[in-house]
Amino acid sequence: MLSYLTQILSPYYYYTLIIVSSYFFILSLANHYEMWRFTHGPEIIDGPLVSVLIPARNEEKNIERCLNSLKNQLYKNYEILVLNDNSTDGTGKILDRIAAEDSRIKVFTGNPLPDDWYGKPYALHQLSSNAKGEILIFTDADTIHSPASISWAVTNIQCLKVDMISGYIGQVFLKFGEIITVPLMFFLTGFVIPLFLNRFTKMTCFSAAVGQYIIIRHEVFKAIGGCLEFKKKTSEDIYMSRLVKRMGFATRFVNITEHVNCRMYDGYKNAVEGIGKNIFDFLGKNTLVIFLMFVAVLFFLFFPFPLLIGCIITKSPWTIHILIVNILYSLTWLFTFLGQRLNWLYGFLWPVFFLNLLYMAAWSWFRTVSGRGFLWKDRKVS
Repeated sequence: MLSYLTQILSPYYYYTLIIVSSYFFILSLANHYEMWRFTHGPEIIDGPLVSVLIPARNEEKNIERCLNSLKNQLYKNYEILVLNDNSTDGTGKILDRIAAEDSRIKVFTGNPLPDDWYGKPYALHQLSSNAKGEILIFTDADTIHSPASISWAVTNIQCLKVDMISGYIGQVFLKFGEIITVPLMFFLTGFVIPLFLNRFTKMTCFSAAVGQYIIIRHEVFKAIGGCLEFKKKTSEDIYMSRLVKRMGFATRFVNITEHVNCRMYDGYKNAVEGIGKNIFDFLGKNTLVIFLMFVAVLFFLFFPFPLLIGCIITKSPWTIHILIVNILYSLTWLFTFLGQRLNWLYGFLWPVFFLNLLYMAAWSWFRTVSGRGFLWKDRKVS
């Protein structure tokens, strides 16, 4: 079957693959340059009040480590607000103990979740309503911060003269299932979206964010209506960045790997559920769009690898062309991993990444349209 396909495929398909793979490779370098070019080192250690906002639901394994890293910051003027979001484990006891030891840490008990909200947006909504800072930092309970984390945030939002900043933080992988799943978050902003266009256009499609670390001016957050516009979105970070952009405010997507890191998920199942639940939501829950994405990923991103094997077996005259495509895809992923300070050898797993993406996209679509939804943090989202 594979041998037959190598013989009937149109030459235009091979030419298209060359163009697509070249675009990804060039853009991956351009985006890497863009993210680092507009990143300043931590310089400001005193300035406006910063509110660090952390939603915590069943985070007894992570929250103390996160707060300990935030207690020892170079920046002087900050508060830490943590929402105990109806946790059923020992999170509450840990928070009460830590808050009693440090007056900068304020713990709030989350209200019952309304039917027209999802958990994280509602937690951020409650936290922001209690924040006093001019600058808000939204971060997750499983993150670990360098002593310069807050200083870095203030320095960059002030020096870049923007209203919202997000980006990639350092990722920690301990299991193979995490390695083939979590890096898919690099795909869109790594070498699909031209990040430099975000500085020149008001189009929301060029803005991006990662919810693990978002810096936003408090007045801007209020201007966009807080979390009300995306209160029932699983990819609330993306929708926040789009809304900020749509309302005429300036955003940047940068690299934060030096100052914040995180192990997002424990194992393959959790990684698929954590990232997969966002895929169909990110695409506006549009079946046609996800179908077109599925076809594009299958034929233009995953298929070039098995096609290379078929071309070699049949001694196809297109072997050199498809070999170049595979080399460009490999280099794209290798440079992406290097840019994120990760093991570059993971980049050779790109065919597995895309095969896994196909599975997660189909799973995300099915779980949504079937009404089964997703169970996340012991709550159902659909």
